[in-house]
Amino acid sequence: MEPHEARYQDRVVVVTGARKGLGRMLADHFLEEGARVIGMSRGEAAIAHPNYDHRNVDVGNDLEVKSAFAGIARSHGGRVDIVVNNAGVLASVRAMLMPAPRAEEMVRTNFLGSFYVSCEAAKLMRRGKFGRIINIGSMASVLEPVGDSIYAATKAASMTLMGVLAKEFASYGITVNTLAVSTFQTDMLEQIPADAMAAVLAELPIPRMATPDDVLNVVDFFASPSSSLITAQTLFLGGAHA
Repeated sequence: MEPHEARYQDRVVVVTGARKGLGRMLADHFLEEGARVIGMSRGEAAIAHPNYDHRNVDVGNDLEVKSAFAGIARSHGGRVDIVVNNAGVLASVRAMLMPAPRAEEMVRTNFLGSFYVSCEAAKLMRRGKFGRIINIGSMASVLEPVGDSIYAATKAASMTLMGVLAKEFASYGITVNTLAVSTFQTDMLEQIPADAMAAVLAELPIPRMATPDDVLNVVDFFASPSSSLITAQTLFLGGAHA
């Protein structure tokens, strides 16, 4: 059997929200495929691997994001090839009961965090005239589930944001796309009642939860050098659509 050729050999990849859930899965995938991975989260590292570098960062804080990317530039030769904006928070609460601090946290993390990380990454990507920015969105942005007013709005706003950034960054060889996931088994999902989640899934043409392979298939497509003409796109798993 011929040896496996690592898909991301020597690529420098940043994954936000890398400590658990979808972010942890993505970080592990990139490591298995030969990448040097920088994980960001507000918690300590959960991955021990010689090619893994962890940064304690609140992506909703622009100064922390700037400092993290300055450190990445120093330790990784001023280079970032791929960024996955995965960090996100969810407070599933009906609008009239939503605490203002939780609403503001979702705006900072889900929306402004993606903005800060994408911009700092693009400053490094433009040096090499290559970059792939992949935003993890949600079907909530178009299905608008009851109880998810702020979460759905932040995901819709970040989808629009990525479309604009795609235009601004295109001349640097940087593509910007969004993967809007359907339900995926994470700690975040556990706060949503099972019957409410079943009702949301029932609205999809393919009414099932996403698997790791479903997610990785799209991430690898967006991250590929062959996808240089694919930008400003949102791909909805399960058949949700704008």
